[in-house]
This record gives sequence, structure tokens and C-alpha cells, in this order.
Amino acid sequence: MQTRRLTIVSFTVLTLILAGCIQPNDPNKHTKQKAGIGAAVGAVAGAIIGYQNDHSGGALKGALIGGAAGGALGAGAGYYMDKQQAEFEQQLASERQANQIEVERLQNENLKITMNSEVSFDFNSSRLQPAFERSLEKVSGILNRYPRTSIQIIGHTDNVGSEVYNQQLSEKRSSAVGVALEARGVSGGRIVTSGRGESEPRATNDTEAGRQLNRRVEMLIVPDGDIQ
Repeated sequence: MQTRRLTIVSFTVLTLILAGCIQPNDPNKHTKQKAGIGAAVGAVAGAIIGYQNDHSGGALKGALIGGAAGGALGAGAGYYMDKQQAEFEQQLASERQANQIEVERLQNENLKITMNSEVSFDFNSSRLQPAFERSLEKVSGILNRYPRTSIQIIGHTDNVGSEVYNQQLSEKRSSAVGVALEARGVSGGRIVTSGRGESEPRATNDTEAGRQLNRRVEMLIVPDGDIQ
């Protein structure tokens, strides 16, 4: 019994160690992390089932089978989003360098694309600037290549002006981005738009630099729950 327990624990610890040794700049680090966690969970579950069915060697066999299956399931959404993130970073390299667009990976596998309102909208308006159309072409093209995601578009403003006006402006801007994506082939059924007005600043509103950061539209790209 002790030997079998040691085998299970050793397998699990080894899997977690491998997951923890991933290099920070590895483009597939999220996939590998999820795969490692999935493998560990699968190994434990498989070992328990295997031991219950066959006390002689079922635990080890179950751990190996469960680990492989769990690793594959854990990697599914991570791999899908890794590929999508790499495309966004490559296609939007010039916009990112100019601080017009940010691409960020969140811990729950979501991607967040933050668009600077200074370059995407006319001043005090929800009209998209013509120069930003090219960036939206790139974004929509990638979204169309990865249809197994939903898209949440959220508008934000600084605190200049009334709270009611800022709320309305944030809603109109997020809606304008949604309409632009639909016009470029992204299914409207994947898109939800909303506005937060001035309620969620990410910097101080006491300086122009801070207010500029607060004027933004965020796009959350959420993978479907059944990606394998």
C-alpha cells in the first residue's frame, strides 16, 4: 500500500515540477501550465480508479492513462488561446509599439485587448477614426479565424464631464467597435457591448496622462468552455 501511495505522489509531484519549469518567455507557457495541472489531476483520479479495480498494478496504469487524458484536456483552451494571442501580438506589433493597443493574457485564459481612445475615436465622440479602421481589420480577421470565443467589449472614460454623459459615451464607443467588427464578418452572436463610464479608472484622473489611460475600450476574448 505504501509503495502504491508513493508511486501516485511521485507521479503527481513530477508533473507539477515539469509544469513549473516552463520558461517565462515560452509562447506556449499557458498551454503547458494547463497541461501539467490537468495531467496531475488526471493522474490522481486515474490512480484511485485503477487501484480500486486492480490492486496489483492498476494504480500505476490508471495514473499514466489519467495523466495523459488530463493533460490533453488541460491544454485544449490554453493551446487555442496561445495561438490566438501570438497572432494578435504579431499582427498588431506596430500598434503595440506606438502604445495604441495592448494585448494581455489573463489568468483565466481570457485575452484582453485595450484600445487607446485617443487614436481610435474622434475627440468627445463615438465616431471611429478612419486611421483606426486598419487595426480593426486585423482584429476582426483574427477573431474570424478563431470562432470558438465570445467577445465582451467594454467602454471606459475619464471623469471630465458629467457622470451620465460619460456613461453614455462609453456605451456608444463600445457599441461602435462592436458594429465595426460585425461589418467585418464577426458574428453578432459572439459580441456583447457595455460601458462603465468613469467608474473603473486604471490611473489617476488628476493628470492628463492619467486621464488618457482611462479613456479606452477593452475587448475581452473568452474561450468556449468545451474546447479540447
